[in-house]
Amino acid sequence: MTEVIKQVNEKIGKYRWTICALVFFATTINYLDRQVIGILKPVLKDDLGIGEAEYGYIVTAFQMAYAIGMVLAGRIIDKVGTKIGYALSLFLWSIAAIAHAFARGPLGFGVARAGLGLSEAGNFPAAIKTTAEWFPRKERALATGIFNSGANVGAVLAPLLVPWLVRVYGWEMAFIATGAVGLIWLIFWFIYYEIPEKQKRLSKAELDYINSDHEEVTTTRVPWGKLLKYRQTWAFVVGKFLTDPIWWFYLFWIPGWLADVRGLDIKGGGFGIPLVVIYSATTVGSIFGGWFSSYLIKKGMEVYKSRRLAMLIFALLVIPIVFAQVKGIGLWGAIALISLAAASHQAWSANIFTTVSDMFPKKAVGSITGIGGMAGSVGGMLVAIFAGNLLEFMEKQGTIEVGYATLFIIAGSAYIIAWVLFNLITPRMERVNLDE
Repeated sequence: MTEVIKQVNEKIGKYRWTICALVFFATTINYLDRQVIGILKPVLKDDLGIGEAEYGYIVTAFQMAYAIGMVLAGRIIDKVGTKIGYALSLFLWSIAAIAHAFARGPLGFGVARAGLGLSEAGNFPAAIKTTAEWFPRKERALATGIFNSGANVGAVLAPLLVPWLVRVYGWEMAFIATGAVGLIWLIFWFIYYEIPEKQKRLSKAELDYINSDHEEVTTTRVPWGKLLKYRQTWAFVVGKFLTDPIWWFYLFWIPGWLADVRGLDIKGGGFGIPLVVIYSATTVGSIFGGWFSSYLIKKGMEVYKSRRLAMLIFALLVIPIVFAQVKGIGLWGAIALISLAAASHQAWSANIFTTVSDMFPKKAVGSITGIGGMAGSVGGMLVAIFAGNLLEFMEKQGTIEVGYATLFIIAGSAYIIAWVLFNLITPRMERVNLDE
């Protein structure tokens, strides 16, 4: 696949990959900002007395706002376009990230997290819409896998940067420094981004290649009610509802697991290393997941069959995480299982995101992605409330490791259930014609 892309790039140009790089860096910043609080969970518990249940409610504030923001962001981006919509989202979430530095209790963090969730929700609808605008269908899964790996890079950078910032400058600077990075990205976005038809740096050959699918153009506004009538929408919604919360668990509770169950100290030198291993693995999973289904299509497999097979394989690879808390498995054995599961999540994510542009015309991609993201956030809210109260109860009983074992079992079973339901709802992932 890589050799084919190289030959295509040499023949027609490769400016679309510059756009992919911009989206990759935006997604990196997105996850860098959102993961800071997960890394700081042990510090906030010690310094500000924020317990497990309170932390769960803070995460819930993020998820609730993210759910609302996902629906609003998708519609706004479909209306104003990716250039303005993406820029507005990133500017607002950078300000919200910095605002965390001024919080002094659960309420303050809850308000700041809600602001972050509401504004960060624009990233994926904008990113998926950008990919649909800039790539033909045969390259979208790979492009999605590449930009989606930015989530993993951001997750890797956080455990490297945040503990150092805490040791040297205090936890407040961790929020300020990471939040400020997004403001720099805006400069490059306005310099290099335009839709293909308006981008003067784009060759005619590459523009023709981007538009080679001859996708139908929907000029009328598509009501939400109409989108919800399609089973394809509900397949995506169910898939996101069941699997997105597991990714939030990896981001927001694995650092706490390292501290509470494995006894690692954030101010010590080794706290961030296991997290770096986990999130580095997810980078490989994201890119490989996008490449794999694209490879199957290149070999002649139908699009829906390639997505279905890829998603099944990655769903099965998550299951071993249920053994992460089994007696006798050491720290690095558990890290290996979590790494495999988290990498498989990102591979799954690259494919389920791409099913949106497989099943819907470009005009509706932002809205459908937003609806699915909202469903994932609602699932995340439920898991955050459940996890926070479960862990606080188990901590009081002196058996917090049992609480984490329960959460690992939930994580291991969610994907195969999602895969079955997705394929029951839309077995062939038929293309929707919104103009009919």
